[in-house]
Amino acid sequence: MSRFLDLYWQRLRRDRWQLLSWVASIGALAFFATTAVASAYGDDASRTEILHVATATPAILILRGLVRGPALDAFTFFQIFAFLGVLAGLMNTFLAVRHTRAEEEAGRAELVASTAAGRWMPLAATVTHGLVGNVLVAAAVTFGFIAGGLDAAGSLVAGLAVGATGLAFLTMGLLASEFMSTSRGANGAAAGVVVAAYLLRGFGDATGEVSQDGLTVTAAWPSWVSPIGWGQQTFAYTGNRLWPLLLPLGLGIICVSLTAVIMSNRDVGASVLAGRRGRTDARPSLRGPFALALRLQQGAIVSWCIGGFIAGLLTGALGAAIQQVSIANSSVTAILRAMIEAQGTSMTQLVIAVLFEIGGILAAACGLQAVLRLRQEEVAGTAELVLSQPLGRIRWFGSFLGLGAASVVLVMVFAAFGAWYSLLISGESAVEVGNVWETAGAQIPAALLYLAAPAAVFVTVPRATVPIGWALLALGVVLGIYGGMLGFDKSLRDLSPFTHTPVVTNTGTDWSGGFWMLGIGAALVTFAFLALRRREVGTV
Repeated sequence: MSRFLDLYWQRLRRDRWQLLSWVASIGALAFFATTAVASAYGDDASRTEILHVATATPAILILRGLVRGPALDAFTFFQIFAFLGVLAGLMNTFLAVRHTRAEEEAGRAELVASTAAGRWMPLAATVTHGLVGNVLVAAAVTFGFIAGGLDAAGSLVAGLAVGATGLAFLTMGLLASEFMSTSRGANGAAAGVVVAAYLLRGFGDATGEVSQDGLTVTAAWPSWVSPIGWGQQTFAYTGNRLWPLLLPLGLGIICVSLTAVIMSNRDVGASVLAGRRGRTDARPSLRGPFALALRLQQGAIVSWCIGGFIAGLLTGALGAAIQQVSIANSSVTAILRAMIEAQGTSMTQLVIAVLFEIGGILAAACGLQAVLRLRQEEVAGTAELVLSQPLGRIRWFGSFLGLGAASVVLVMVFAAFGAWYSLLISGESAVEVGNVWETAGAQIPAALLYLAAPAAVFVTVPRATVPIGWALLALGVVLGIYGGMLGFDKSLRDLSPFTHTPVVTNTGTDWSGGFWMLGIGAALVTFAFLALRRREVGTV
């Protein structure tokens, strides 16, 4: 028992600040979402009008959640739960990989396994650590909703739903660590599962059955194969059902059991999907810093491009439906224009601009990973080995940044192609289809900022590169994408680059925001190059 407690304490001590940040952020988001919704949509009439728009427009249901009536608490749950589920999922998958596959990759797991603790006690400690973390998340969400003035019983159900959703993703992260040979691959696979669960939940909500009054939706089957969808089925505040939470608990038991079975039949450091054997000598095309950066990140870039293409297909496929809704209901048109805060173009173009922000987020994350890879190479010591060759730090650094910039553009090209293709087959006009490419290009300046800013952090505060990088992206998404929904003040929302993304219109597009972001990005990159000359790689 003492060995188990030592291992658990080690995990808790290692993650104390990181776990506290996740829990506090998720709880604070629940609180601020509640107060913002109450401020922005203060009466049943305004919430009813918005829900009529949502049930008539599949895009909103995909991005938000399951409609269960105009009451303030149910409306808040509809607006924010899916995003809370995504955050809980990412927190748990990263935690699971960090204490399993990453430990094996670093060689520490083998040292622990050689002691009396064996191989099972570390797994038990990790599961316990994740379970405690999800209990804290559930408590933070519950108190956040209660502090915002929502019903206590419904808030408890909502908190338990977020915690149970996180627990399901924790165990899927453990299973992903058994299949993938590297922590980077396991993190990518587990994060992909979280995104897939969000999209499945979205498709289920968007294709569900709408009630005659347009104020409730019965989700279709895709929601029932998503842990986030299971959390929604609790009907917090309107039904307060607890039995759907048995589904993530059951999935967790299955995943932990499979993890234990696989672990008992493999060597430490091995994986179900073994890594490919490399060549003895590199091809001539791989002998250079840019080629090295591409070789290290090609898997992640391909994954982000696939995500961008899927997001583009979704964006274009909804174009015709949105246009039909706006033609049939003038009030829907007026409300959506107010929500998107743009004039002078068709509804299809406006909503496509909003949905393309998903592609912009994926592109920003892809660019950010190029900088994070720099930090990983430095921590692992491989950067110093590379720089011991006739290769300057500036060229090494520039290769990763250049690849990051190219990958940002590539993700948006795939997103634009997906939207262009789906709009063509849906019968949209040539003008709408042509504007897709311009709309995709409008996302690039904001995405590039998430390459430039972390690069400046990397050369000045290397230890903070990973947490600050992801925190900047998360803050930008919350303020820029969800800020209007949460009722944040415009001065606060303007801190997000996504708020300044140009909106393509038929009457002319204002590119000033994009040019400003490109200028700021260029200044940050210039600063990073100059600062890199004054510090040694491998030093803090």
